[in-house]
Amino acid sequence: MSDKVLIIEDEPTIARLVTYNLSLEGYETEVVGNGAEGLHHAMHEDYAIIFLDLMLPGMNGFEVLQKLRQNGVKTPVIILTARNAEEEVVQGLKLGADDYITKPFGVAELLARTAAVLRRSRNEETKEAGTESGERVITLGDLQIYPDKYEVFLNGQWITLRPKEFEVLLYLAERPGIVITRDDLMNVVWGFDYIGGQRTVDVHVSSLRKKLELNQQTVQIESIRGVGYKLMVSRKSGSTLTK
Repeated sequence: MSDKVLIIEDEPTIARLVTYNLSLEGYETEVVGNGAEGLHHAMHEDYAIIFLDLMLPGMNGFEVLQKLRQNGVKTPVIILTARNAEEEVVQGLKLGADDYITKPFGVAELLARTAAVLRRSRNEETKEAGTESGERVITLGDLQIYPDKYEVFLNGQWITLRPKEFEVLLYLAERPGIVITRDDLMNVVWGFDYIGGQRTVDVHVSSLRKKLELNQQTVQIESIRGVGYKLMVSRKSGSTLTK
């Protein structure tokens, strides 16, 4: 069965470009021209991936994306945005987008990003479906991380992290006090084939940092200017890794 793709785009030229080239690669495509209708389809049908224009009539792409994630829809989303619109990209990533393509774009970029996002999504699904036997737990101050279950607890309270936020945290937590470069995080968490820039790493770390700073002082993610990040644990808290 071919992968089903939802394209929420009101520019006919862009919609045709995406539809035509994905169809040649064997994808089954469906096009919707406004945000409200696109949200309805995304909420009630099963898609492998969603392409979402940000500047839509009525309900814009940001609103659509926010409502999808608030309602637990985990379908990968690639946002379509105007060239040089960095603020739009950052906002879209913060709301839970998996990647972005700036207009105008080429066929090679479209297909490469689609394949990469689907590959990462399926890898994450495989991890989440893995066995719980031999479960690990990493304890860092007020923080507990369960790698096999993709769960994080802060002061005994479960906190919600997006998959990529969790993977960034896990990679840092397994190397406390060690400086990790942005390139390392990009390659390990997003993969060598990821086309996005290091700004993606910064956005996810910023979001992760805000969630970790709530009501605890023992674990912090420090920025190392021009290099990357390191996770610091206060001396009084200590850290453990068990299996």
